Amino acid sequence: MDEIMNCMQCGFCLPACPTYRQTGKEMASPRGRIALMKGVAQEQLEVDNEFEHNMYLCLGCRACETACPAGVPYGSLVETAREVVETNKKEEKKAPFIRDIIFNKVFPHPDRIDKLGTALWAAQSMGLQTMAQKTGLINVLPRPMAEMQAAVDKIASPAERKKRQKVMMPEDKPKALKIGMFKGCIMDVMFYETNQATARVLVKAGCEVVFVEDQVCCGALHAHAGEKDGAVELAKRNIEAFEKAGVDFIVNNAGGCGAALKEYHHWFHDDPEWKERAMAFVAKSRDANELLAELPQLAFTKELPLRVTYQDSCHLAHGQGIRNQPRDLIRSIPGVEYVELSGADSCCGSAGIYNITNFDMSMQILDDKMVNVKQTKAHVIVTANPGCLLQMKQGIIRAGVQDEMEAVHIMDLLDRAL
Repeated sequence: MDEIMNCMQCGFCLPACPTYRQTGKEMASPRGRIALMKGVAQEQLEVDNEFEHNMYLCLGCRACETACPAGVPYGSLVETAREVVETNKKEEKKAPFIRDIIFNKVFPHPDRIDKLGTALWAAQSMGLQTMAQKTGLINVLPRPMAEMQAAVDKIASPAERKKRQKVMMPEDKPKALKIGMFKGCIMDVMFYETNQATARVLVKAGCEVVFVEDQVCCGALHAHAGEKDGAVELAKRNIEAFEKAGVDFIVNNAGGCGAALKEYHHWFHDDPEWKERAMAFVAKSRDANELLAELPQLAFTKELPLRVTYQDSCHLAHGQGIRNQPRDLIRSIPGVEYVELSGADSCCGSAGIYNITNFDMSMQILDDKMVNVKQTKAHVIVTANPGCLLQMKQGIIRAGVQDEMEAVHIMDLLDRAL
């Protein structure tokens, strides 16, 4: 309640909020949502459909936190509000069955996610995806899924995934640091090669890279969806896994995952023992861009004659305060002409699964973003988060500039130049 009351209702958050800019409605702004939260906390308002709609219309981009002069932790407030919504629905037995499957039967189980990845690989390999596109069968899927699948790259085969080295060592220089690679859940299926590229880049920087066993989903999707108990259990499993690994740093390449990992200690307010262990985990957590900026400059061996721009990951920029490091890394690549994107730190509309659950709003935000992207005349738009990468790939298709531009994860771009 104290954190809610810290909001001064000044309105500095309004121009920073994507949903307020799209709708012009006060209830679609951080200030408006906090007013609703206050009403519920003081038992003046009900946790009804309108309250739920406004809480879930939020992208959770946290741009309002950057704009807020009072330092209101809006991200944690909206997560708590969603937890109240979901708890209320469970008590009234209105919780959708599909939520139980996603949050309890899929994401906590890496082996099941891996099997889903294998099924997607098989569909691609047999040409089912291409056939569905050509015949129009793809349109039997919900529109968000039908459009998104066109932006999905080829999935790595099960055989390729099994060939992964569990430990990668630098060849031409003494080991500097032992890095525990946080590979993510969906990230390691849909962007397996980006994880491999990240490991190769870190090895080139002189690090020993370990793909730690028994790690699981970071818990961000659970926390953002009001499933806090599930998020806490996943956090415990990750803390235990990386404690056993004995690494110097825990490195990830996904802005959304990284923000969650760095906030684990906030998830254990009522559990001193786990909070202390979480704080030790957080102290070791680094985004790949962040760590590379602290190491000696990479020795690039290839020139990339490209015009490049960069789209901030919201949770990297607003959640972790990491803005300059990716830009400096891009500028350090020989041959690259870097051009700044107007509104680069404004959300692209991906926001976890927001581009599925709030498709129309997500696409409005994305289409506005692509106006600025096209003005850069860049050959490559770089991102540092898998959701943003998929969204920008989809934006390129929607804008009809596939022949002029590609979207690339920053670790893949660095790997190309190495």
